[in-house]
Amino acid sequence: MSDLPHITVATVVERQGRFLMVKERAAGSIVYNQPAGHLENGESLIAAACRETLEETRWRVEVNALLGIYHYRSSANNITYIRHCFIAHALEEVPQASLDPDIIEAVWLSRDEIADLQSQHRSPIVMAAIDDFNQGISFPLTLIHGS
Repeated sequence: MSDLPHITVATVVERQGRFLMVKERAAGSIVYNQPAGHLENGESLIAAACRETLEETRWRVEVNALLGIYHYRSSANNITYIRHCFIAHALEEVPQASLDPDIIEAVWLSRDEIADLQSQHRSPIVMAAIDDFNQGISFPLTLIHGS
């Protein structure tokens, strides 16, 4: 196993006080997470965030801002993750799109519903990102350089 950190992306998508979340299988458990995944070779962070959101939720999104960069080392697999979390706007649902195999369903949940499920979050980053969003934290996409 590589000691290099995994570069990941995620989106926080809010609509009418509810957040787009995924219920998924991970390491033998059912967990909740923002739409998220790994950056692919040659892909921009923003393109990866849009792709992962579509693959995990069937929603096309437009990324508007950077919410934050989160560093997390999983005690379950000893992997370090560097998550680039974006704020995105839901554009349209694509019902015919296929979901990734580990995704059970995409759900819209309130902040309180997400907090109630905290014991089932994929990582502590899930709640941190929701709370950062609710505090109004955001950074312009111009902070990101490169393709």
